[in-house]
Amino acid sequence: MAYFDAASAAPLHPVARQALQASLDEGWADPARLYREGRRARLLLDAAREAAAEAVGCRPDELTFTSSGTRAVHSGIEGALAGRRRVGSHLIVSAVEHSSVLHSAEVHEAAGGSVTTVPVDRAGTVSPSSYAAALRPDTALACLQSANHEVGTEQPVREVAEACRAAGVPLLVDAAQSLPWRRVEGDWSLLTASAHKWGGPSGVGLLVVRKGVRFAPQGPLDERESGRAAGFENIPAVVAAAASLRAVRAEAVAEAARLRELTERIRVRVPELVPDVEVVGDAVHRLPGIVTFSCLYVDGETLLHELDRAGFSVSSGSSCTSSTLTPSHVLKAMGVLSEGNVRVSLPPGTPSEDVDRFLSVLPGAVADVREKLGAPTASAPPSPSPADSDTLVVDSLGKLCPIPVIELAKAIGDVPVGGTVRVLSDDEAARLDIPAWCEMRGQEYVGEEPADHGFAYVVRRVS
Repeated sequence: MAYFDAASAAPLHPVARQALQASLDEGWADPARLYREGRRARLLLDAAREAAAEAVGCRPDELTFTSSGTRAVHSGIEGALAGRRRVGSHLIVSAVEHSSVLHSAEVHEAAGGSVTTVPVDRAGTVSPSSYAAALRPDTALACLQSANHEVGTEQPVREVAEACRAAGVPLLVDAAQSLPWRRVEGDWSLLTASAHKWGGPSGVGLLVVRKGVRFAPQGPLDERESGRAAGFENIPAVVAAAASLRAVRAEAVAEAARLRELTERIRVRVPELVPDVEVVGDAVHRLPGIVTFSCLYVDGETLLHELDRAGFSVSSGSSCTSSTLTPSHVLKAMGVLSEGNVRVSLPPGTPSEDVDRFLSVLPGAVADVREKLGAPTASAPPSPSPADSDTLVVDSLGKLCPIPVIELAKAIGDVPVGGTVRVLSDDEAARLDIPAWCEMRGQEYVGEEPADHGFAYVVRRVS
């Protein structure tokens, strides 16, 4: 089985396993106690904090171990907003932040705060000037991920941090995806990360608060971790997390170059092997191991099952793989195709042969799914055909992705050039996928109109 979902959780690193097993015997006692066992546990905890701080590029007393990366994000945002409540209650986030950041923003807004969401381009990148323009006198905090978890696009953290620093606003960086590869550049103020992203054990997060940043921990006070993370420290897991972070960093330069070559192979070969595919995310400024593409006329969940049967574990941002039946907020913000979405995220050590086998299996898997759905088989534009009307209505109400787009593709040839097709759909993904189909097919997306049920998406045939 080839595991290609390291962006969700990387396999446990051998160094993490060794450190975890060793510290289970040495780090079980309360590190706050002065007897021998407590002192031994304290030494392990302090050593882990120093190792993690060195990897991050901060002081050990600025770094707190939390129970997860999500907890680190929630605590970091809550504490920074509370610490600067006299300044104001304005929060800035990007449209492609991890859900933990966006959920914190929703809670803040529900409590009376204000939130500005900075948009991204089709590559998933924010503009530093957009962040600078969003800054206000009452801005308490800005948040920006260092690299995106779904498409791998790296963000201009250094430039955004400069704008925030000039305005006197702290910047919180979610470094969960990038920290295994290198330190985060720029004059950031707070940073979060999660150990299971780099091969450490789950249940360990990092929260870094630079000296001088106003920060007020929320919730009941606790004497542990400078009051920023309540509860007894899981010292064996913390030790394993720090040890594995140091280990992956030692291998990072060589492994990044190797994985970048493998993902570039996928980026280039997939559109050559599979028709009607859009590779998404920045082609240059991206993480080494992540590549994401979307396939027209494909049910994402079915495709993932086909790949799983073929021995590949991948993930997807398609609405048809989600219980919410809405496309990924990242793909939606980018304005790219969401149906048939596949994210390949390679863990360190991935053999080149596994990538080659994936490329040999993928075309057949996509073709099988398309055949089951009755999707168009040719990518050529439709040929002219006589029509009784310049307008055709396609009723796709109650049908989920990718059926509305498939029915549009079949119907576009039934109107003359200049004619329109109105697709009736109540599927949220249609709002994203129909404009994306038009861009891929060279047709004109006119816009959406309210309908009795759902919306009418209007497409004009231009070729």
